[in-house]
Amino acid sequence: MGLPTHAERLRIATYHTELHRNGPGVMLRDITRGDAQVVSILNVIAAADPDIVVLQGIDHDTHEFGLSALKFRLADLGLDLMFQYAPPSNSGLQTGLDIDGDGRLLEPEDAQGYGEFLGQRGIAVLSRYPIDQRNIQNFNALTWQDFAAATSLDQGFLQATSAEIQETIRLSSTTHSVIPIAIGQQSLRLLTYHATPPVFDGPEDRNGVRNAHENLFFPFFLDGYFGSAPNNSFVIAALANIDPMRGEGHLSVIQSLLMNPRVQAPLGHRRVPTADWPNPPGRLRVSYLLPSSDIKVLDSGVFTQDQHPVQSDDIVNASRHRLVWVDIDF
Repeated sequence: MGLPTHAERLRIATYHTELHRNGPGVMLRDITRGDAQVVSILNVIAAADPDIVVLQGIDHDTHEFGLSALKFRLADLGLDLMFQYAPPSNSGLQTGLDIDGDGRLLEPEDAQGYGEFLGQRGIAVLSRYPIDQRNIQNFNALTWQDFAAATSLDQGFLQATSAEIQETIRLSSTTHSVIPIAIGQQSLRLLTYHATPPVFDGPEDRNGVRNAHENLFFPFFLDGYFGSAPNNSFVIAALANIDPMRGEGHLSVIQSLLMNPRVQAPLGHRRVPTADWPNPPGRLRVSYLLPSSDIKVLDSGVFTQDQHPVQSDDIVNASRHRLVWVDIDF
């Protein structure tokens, strides 16, 4: 399939696939074997028919074999997203320190971001349009301490840890990446990240504070704190792991992001569930697509069987999360 000569309507999607597996290469094995969950995920993505899709919960490997296999399976279904990129991930990247203080080393909790192996639960991008890999910005190495200090945020939790942990632990539990997509003579930047869940900690609120700070990175980035702010169109595509109205975490942070004058919230500021957990917390809005304010939004939604020709079983069996999409005039 040739590249479109112009784009009147461009569909961008973000989807937490939960394709991650418990060991290196297992995701690739399941994709090539046609695992039932993989088939459901493929059917959902193909039915949504995005031009660009950001995928969370993708195990990262150095040569992107798993992502390539996923791309080829989508092509078999008629969705040709020929360009791909998977940023390196902090998940499973061991620190060598006892981060959780339980007296044991090299556990998933002792990595920069929770992971049983390097790259588990990473992020990937598939696109009909070329990805400008020479101009990608990754902020994986930014330490949490340096981020908090540069932005004058409270370092309360960090100051309660050892100096070694303060100097070592990074802000991103997976990645914060700026990924330019070349669309004709223009460039659209994807600002993507996957924040840690604000749960699974104690009264110290370590994960809650980290989730808040991860969600604050791009607002500060857009204000020029970490280099020049983008002077062209962008879309924040993120698994923020926090609902603006209910559930755990510092809700005011995601509320402030939704109201940031630099972005639009096509689904509004309300609670529009994008994930459905069978037990509490239940149905929450945790995935977000926020185009920059200069972009004309044509339509947006959360992928459901009511709106698209796909079996409801596929949506449920694919992931506890739902694909979120936005159509823009670019």
